[in-house]
Amino acid sequence: MYKTIGVLAHVDAGKTTFCEQLLYHTNSIKKRGRVDHQDAFLDNHSIERERGITIFAEQGRIDYKGDVYTLIDTPGHVDFAPEMERAIHVMDAAIIIVSAVDGIEGHTETVWNLLREQRVPTFIFINKADRESADVAAVMAAIQSELSPNALQFDNGLDAKAKEWIAERDEQLMEKYFADSLNDEECAVILKQLIHNEQAFICMSGSALKDEGILAFFKTIAQLTETNFDASMPFEGKVYKIRHDNQQRLTFMKALCGTLKVRDEFTFGDSTEKVTEIRLYNGASFTAVQQVEAGDIFAVKGLAKPIIGDVIGAAQMDRSIYEMIPALQAKVIYEGELHIKELTRIFRELEAEEPSLRVIWKEKFQEISVHVMGIIQLEVLTELMKERFGIEVGFGKPQILYNETIGAAAVGYGHFEPLKHYAEVHLKMEPNPRGAGITFSNKCHADDLSVGHQRLIKKHLFEREHHGLLTGFPVTDVHFTLLTGRAHNKHTEGGDFREASFRALRQGLEQVENLLLEPYYRFKMKASNEHIGRMMTDIQAASGVFEAPLLTEDTVTLYGRAPVATFMDYSTRFAAYTNGKGALTLQYDGYDLCHNSSEVIEKIGYKKNADPEYTSSSIFCAKGKGYSVPWDEAKEAMHCELKEDE
Repeated sequence: MYKTIGVLAHVDAGKTTFCEQLLYHTNSIKKRGRVDHQDAFLDNHSIERERGITIFAEQGRIDYKGDVYTLIDTPGHVDFAPEMERAIHVMDAAIIIVSAVDGIEGHTETVWNLLREQRVPTFIFINKADRESADVAAVMAAIQSELSPNALQFDNGLDAKAKEWIAERDEQLMEKYFADSLNDEECAVILKQLIHNEQAFICMSGSALKDEGILAFFKTIAQLTETNFDASMPFEGKVYKIRHDNQQRLTFMKALCGTLKVRDEFTFGDSTEKVTEIRLYNGASFTAVQQVEAGDIFAVKGLAKPIIGDVIGAAQMDRSIYEMIPALQAKVIYEGELHIKELTRIFRELEAEEPSLRVIWKEKFQEISVHVMGIIQLEVLTELMKERFGIEVGFGKPQILYNETIGAAAVGYGHFEPLKHYAEVHLKMEPNPRGAGITFSNKCHADDLSVGHQRLIKKHLFEREHHGLLTGFPVTDVHFTLLTGRAHNKHTEGGDFREASFRALRQGLEQVENLLLEPYYRFKMKASNEHIGRMMTDIQAASGVFEAPLLTEDTVTLYGRAPVATFMDYSTRFAAYTNGKGALTLQYDGYDLCHNSSEVIEKIGYKKNADPEYTSSSIFCAKGKGYSVPWDEAKEAMHCELKEDE
């Protein structure tokens, strides 16, 4: 049986130390490393060892009682949360490490919510229980109130208290419990089902550093989890990580079903690629094998086309959508001799490994920008470029990544007809709920436009982000409906519908109110209640909002929401006036209306009519010559019959 188990936590909760102990006890490593000694087995990159934090999701391999476990140690720092999220998509179970001293922190809640969305059975290890200031009972109460009431303390195994808890969730068991005829085996079966259905979350305590409770915790997980993969089906594999080993691409994936062998081939569009090597990794070392079966985690050579999130093989499944997205953008500063296009290629290689980087090449300014989660990620990128490629780069001050949307519905019209070209598109545009992104529906009849051309229009709408009118930042939260369109039997060529679609989109934007959106944090602030006035004043000054304060005899806790732009640097100030005793946790909370739109628009200075990639005008043809029709006159010039919807 193959089981993939992820280990997740807020930074400094003791996650990597926990992994070291577990790998040692299961004979996967011969010597235990330590983060502070810079010799942790899974933190094997020099940058991780120097900084003392996990940056890359790495796996250890455990053989235990006939089952094979892949243990994935994930980053705990919020700057590397996208790496953690991608690993979640291939986990069969998860371990969350919670500090008995610090309790549930912001990133813990983020991790918990992601695991619930992906329906990953979860176990909780309350670490650092040996510390003087540890309070396991208080942390357990917080887990039950803030994460799930179905959290079960299991330090004593299936004792009377645990049996009663399980029996309360099953009528037949309850009868047996009162009749005193409930045995351990029946309880274990029901508990396993409850865990699988996310109706029970086992919690145990111990100390990773002192090696207390680790093996007992793992044995509990081994007994209470099972997987069921079908190796007889055609092969399907989910890509969750890309790495490069001496410039050779390694595609890491999990086999969802079937068997994969060396020399198996896959077709991607017009090209076919062959698996030339299969590797099973344990830390930085690997074993080459001839085949792998359903449930296993492995890396292959020979595949260049698949990207992270793809499912390859028999299934034609949609690519995974990830929620942890950067809210900042930074310009690359480079003064070396390397050609800028070659530098872009190198950043593209890093983007393949970290898709959230979203490398942007701006031809007009001959500059590169990247999307990032925070300052620490930029520092790591600088070190990575120097160590891996021998290139010294810097980055400009990170800027907020804004979005734009529309405030009302409109129909956009686009026509592209220079000599020997022809395409026309009518697109209805409606506001989507916040966070829904771009969606599409089709009301175009095949009599008006072939199905192939209809698909082409949809493809062009999704192939890239589209510039808004206010700042040039991407348009989002819009539902497009293709109403109708027209092609020419002789003159319509490749690219014509791209031109017409983009012009229709832009023409629609011109007709309605455009709204600027900015990213927000959801925050939790806890400090001595003497600071309540300062906390509330600061939140309001930052254009944030908060719920009614939660007061105890000594402390105040505030929950609320504030723009990333005004709150991204607040932690330093908060720590200063609370003398480091306050607790501030920030979670990315999506986009909403910008608190200072006019100021941002003026500062960016985007000129919508000077954008080289977009125009709202349409091109028509008369007497063998193309001529431009401005957006406000385009509707009447269209060739298609206007539909009632319009």
